[in-house]
Amino acid sequence: MTRAMGAAMRRIHVGNALSAFGLGFTVPYLYVYVAQVRGLGAMTAGLVLAVFAVAALIVLPFAGRAIVRRGPLPVLLAALVTAALGALSLGLAGSAWSVLLAASALGAGQAVMQPALATMIVDCSSADTRSRAFAMQFFLQNLGLGIGGLIGGHLVDTTRVSSFTLLFAIEAAMFLLLVAVMATVRMPHSPRLEDAPASAKGSWKRLLGNRAMVQLCVLGFVLFFACYGQFESGLSAYGVEAAGISTSTLGTALAANTLMIVVAQFAVLRYVERARRTRVIALVGLIWAVAWVAAGYAGLGHGSQEMATAAFVSTYALFGLGEAMLSPTVAPLVADLAPEGLAGQYNSAFALVKQLALAVGPAVGGPLGASLHAPYIVTFVLFSLGITYLALRLGRQLTAVQDQPWSVRASRVVSRGGAAAETVGAEA
Repeated sequence: MTRAMGAAMRRIHVGNALSAFGLGFTVPYLYVYVAQVRGLGAMTAGLVLAVFAVAALIVLPFAGRAIVRRGPLPVLLAALVTAALGALSLGLAGSAWSVLLAASALGAGQAVMQPALATMIVDCSSADTRSRAFAMQFFLQNLGLGIGGLIGGHLVDTTRVSSFTLLFAIEAAMFLLLVAVMATVRMPHSPRLEDAPASAKGSWKRLLGNRAMVQLCVLGFVLFFACYGQFESGLSAYGVEAAGISTSTLGTALAANTLMIVVAQFAVLRYVERARRTRVIALVGLIWAVAWVAAGYAGLGHGSQEMATAAFVSTYALFGLGEAMLSPTVAPLVADLAPEGLAGQYNSAFALVKQLALAVGPAVGGPLGASLHAPYIVTFVLFSLGITYLALRLGRQLTAVQDQPWSVRASRVVSRGGAAAETVGAEA
């Protein structure tokens, strides 16, 4: 990595932390703000949450093409300004229509940030440093979300609209501050669509023709559906209804998830960097299957309430361990599967799959977790085992460089060293 790439990467990491900090301020309190503080009811609040997903699904297919043609930085700056306007408008909106319009702008901006920042990380990292760079991104995102949520919780007052207006204004300020920071980034030249050879130029049709990428997208959908899609919907509903978990314990479980990520992220990195990527993902599937079994014990076992609480918190902690293993694995794999000049489109496609899973996950998991407790647990144990199966199947589609780049680099170093040693011996 050159000095210029290192300087750009540091600003990108600051940007990730700032955007996560701003989101942490408002995301946990959005439903309460719309339904209770603004008095618009549960239906409107639900529509606002749906608008976030719909806006992402609409803009992401176009975002990938824009990143490829214009570069990730201009697209990121446009997304940040859009998100800042949406956040500020949401804090001032008083009617259902104005809230929905503001939420659509905020959701669209947030959705485009993800592939733009991911593509910037790809452009500013080498194959040797990419896993560590994405691990740092995930670490800072969770740290920013946790700190933002903690501070935001002390600022809000459900009896005062002005406290929420301040909250959304701070979020908008974070996005605008991020514009100022990212505008100073000097991106290294990276291949664009017009620079790529004719064989690399294409559209979604070409992406869908990449069997390994299609399989990775299917695997990604199951990953996000079985984990993130359940955090604040099915799993929390199951905990309350089946395990008798209090809302304060839900907060503790989420804190355990974040703490596990912060503690384990770099502890597991050495193993993740050297193992086959598909084997790491397969292991995550097994870890999450154990997590769902622990959740099953919490709600369906006959132990004490203390044991049920410990098992439920352990579920979230085990999810965090799996997330820490995935962050330096999946995103670099997406980048390695992308033809030269098309990393932005591949990142956007994977972000689109994530949004689909996050939209479908709560719709399926919520009703199951709230009322059909045993089927809910069995379903997601099977989904977790499905992750393991799909990961091992994906491994058969990948080259050695894509699945275990470290071993290929190491073998090249050994072969070069061997050649050098033979030369020295011959000279002697």
